[in-house]
Amino acid sequence: MADTAASTVREIEHKYEAADGQRLPDLRKAAGVERVEESGPFALDAVYYDTADRRLAADGITLRRRTGGDDAGWHLKLPVAPGVRDEIRAPLSATPPRRLTALVRSRTRGAALLPQVRIGSDRAVRRLLDAGGALLAEVSVDAVTAERLTGERLTDEEGRAAWTEVEVELGPGPGGEQDPAVLKTVGKRLRKAGLVRARSASKLARALEETGAGSPAAAPVRHTAPQGTAGAAVLAYVTTQVDALVRLDPAVRRDLPDSVHQMRVATRRLRSAFTSYAKVLDRAVTDPIGAELKWLAAELGVDRDREVLAARIRAAVEALPRPLAVGPVRGRIRTWSAARRAGSRQRLLAVLDGRRYLALLADLDALLAEPPLRKAAARPADGVLTAAIRADFRRVAQLIEAALAEEPGEARSLAMHEARKRAKRTRYAAELARPVLGTPAKRTAKDMTRLQELLGDHQDSTVTREALRDLAAQAAAAGESAFTYGLLYGREEALAADRERELPRVWAQVSSGDVVAGE
Repeated sequence: MADTAASTVREIEHKYEAADGQRLPDLRKAAGVERVEESGPFALDAVYYDTADRRLAADGITLRRRTGGDDAGWHLKLPVAPGVRDEIRAPLSATPPRRLTALVRSRTRGAALLPQVRIGSDRAVRRLLDAGGALLAEVSVDAVTAERLTGERLTDEEGRAAWTEVEVELGPGPGGEQDPAVLKTVGKRLRKAGLVRARSASKLARALEETGAGSPAAAPVRHTAPQGTAGAAVLAYVTTQVDALVRLDPAVRRDLPDSVHQMRVATRRLRSAFTSYAKVLDRAVTDPIGAELKWLAAELGVDRDREVLAARIRAAVEALPRPLAVGPVRGRIRTWSAARRAGSRQRLLAVLDGRRYLALLADLDALLAEPPLRKAAARPADGVLTAAIRADFRRVAQLIEAALAEEPGEARSLAMHEARKRAKRTRYAAELARPVLGTPAKRTAKDMTRLQELLGDHQDSTVTREALRDLAAQAAAAGESAFTYGLLYGREEALAADRERELPRVWAQVSSGDVVAGE
């Protein structure tokens, strides 16, 4: 779903350094360019904001208030990939707008956003068009001046810098499809004319350096364990998941596709690491953090589970022959889904704005700064990781055997659900170990994924049947036919029975051989 809080533009560009007075080559000779339209020069003036220790700059994020040009306003730029950023815009106001500051809260953690530098640009633009008039790219030549807004200047020259740069930004292209090849063809012409790729990723990065405003914030203090030890392997994995939580926060706030799911997976991977590798990290410290991660995962799950459930029911309805969709089934499902989503979405945003969530992020930073390492953390990684995965696998085996011993019904469903959760934990434990154990750990993770998917399909069927009962009751109360919901219920019941029959065969395949070592 698109971001509705503010307008967003995907910015794909390359930057080049130019000497004073250096002229651009004839860009009509670049492949695909039919004509060039020139405009400007016009003046742009921007003040860049960051925390006092420049946490946004450390993560390649810029927040500015700009006047001049046709896009005056507040601009927040979030990195997507090298040379690719999402620019989120909001109207001009005296202070940074909340709709943008919320998107960087996982970085700022409540610290004030203050002016850091002012950057002015005298800009001339060349619009590169194809034969049909579609905009392929804009080439901007900027005469840049930068002024430090922090600290004291002893002379007029200190705290100031000036340079010339050229930006090549992709346009929408023909049919609204951007073509990255344009950047290569234009870049080739510029380099042939003597321009070189910019050393700094952004004007702000160069301005901070050359005006003496200060370098970006140093990386958070994080403990490192000796290479090759279990402690090093576990801490590397935990660090990756903590960084993922912070990185995914703005995506979840913007309601980007799959962002909630990815953030929830990061919380689960952290909890699994704490539990599976309890001989490496002391659970007296990690258990309270794990409890908070479980809380966050549950809050994220309100929205994510609704998405999955509604999509499953809609897909089942679409697969029915038309005569079997009796009554306003699609409309009722839309209403039911929208009602559930409205509440869950607002609740999730409140969670991300709350003190409890920020406290969790602070606790995770503290954990990485001073990890509660146990004796096993100093041992060679391969033996410790293998033992932990095998212990998790033994518990999966116990749960699968308990499920198969039950008669079909609620008790078996509950046992299968518990086995699914433990299979997922074992999978995560194997993923953590993969850089150390290689192919055997990869194979174990793959086997656990296969088992998890079968058990997950069974659990999803159980949850879907509960939702279908709810929909049938609503339809009956409104005087509508409940036939279609009953039909879908029966199909889900049959699917669950199929998964129960498949389980012994799949389990026999997964459990054959020695876990991890593959003997």
